Parts: sequence; C-alpha cells; structure tokens
Amino acid sequence: MATLNFNANDVEPSVAFEAVPAGKYIAVIIDSEIKQTKSGNGNYLEMTFEITEGEYKGRKVWARLNIDNPSAEAVKIARGELSAICRAVNVMTPQDSVDLHNLPLEITVKCKKRDDSDEITNEIKGYAAKANSAAPAQKQQQSAPWKRG
Repeated sequence: MATLNFNANDVEPSVAFEAVPAGKYIAVIIDSEIKQTKSGNGNYLEMTFEITEGEYKGRKVWARLNIDNPSAEAVKIARGELSAICRAVNVMTPQDSVDLHNLPLEITVKCKKRDDSDEITNEIKGYAAKANSAAPAQKQQQSAPWKRG
C-alpha cells in the first residue's frame, strides 16, 4: 500500500498519443544521447526531434542511429543519416551532437506497425533543409533532400 494524497480533480488526465500521420514536418533536435544497444555490443545515438510548426507542433519523434554496431551495414546507414542531418542544418563538422540542436530542418515521417504489438509508431525516413531558410543559395543546393530507402 502507498499513501498518495492525490486529488484527480486537480490534474488534467493524460491522453494517449497516436503516431503523427506520415508526411513532412519542420522540426528541431531538442535532445541527443548515446545509449547502449539492448544486446550490449554497440551504441546508438538517440535524437529527439520536436515538430515546430503546424497541427502537430510540440509532438516528438525519435531517430536512433547505430553509430557503433557489429553490423557494418547498420553503421553505414547511421553515418548516412547523420550526414543528411548535418547537411540539412548546415553543420558539416559537428564536434558534439548538441551542435545540431535547435536548428530547423524538414523531416519525412513514415508510419510503421510494430512487430511485437501491432501498434503504429513513427519512423523518420528523410532529412532536408527547411525551405526558405536563411542559408546562402549555394549551401541550400548542397543540402538537398537526403533520404534512406
């Protein structure tokens, strides 16, 4: 038994979040952290993106980049995604993942059914420079949409 001293009348109930619909969204990275894989034999960079415009403003989606993994293919994909993110925010040589925070970019979000629960979740499948950004035209050409299949 646990003493709560809680009054539900004073607090709005939490609402379950559904996945955001597939589409393109303007977002910023608000958090990033290196985490160990479940198997313990690698690490991934988890990046939290927050949608900054439109109907889903304030919603979050995540990307997990396998930067240290026994699978060379997983590492290759992660490095390609990181390169796309860097190009989209025009930070070509970040020294720390925080260098990529709070810079607007366009993310392409897809919906995917989880194998274990059939729940629909979001997955980021592409990164591009935000249209009409203040970056010089030459830089914008270099940061064309980079997508992984």
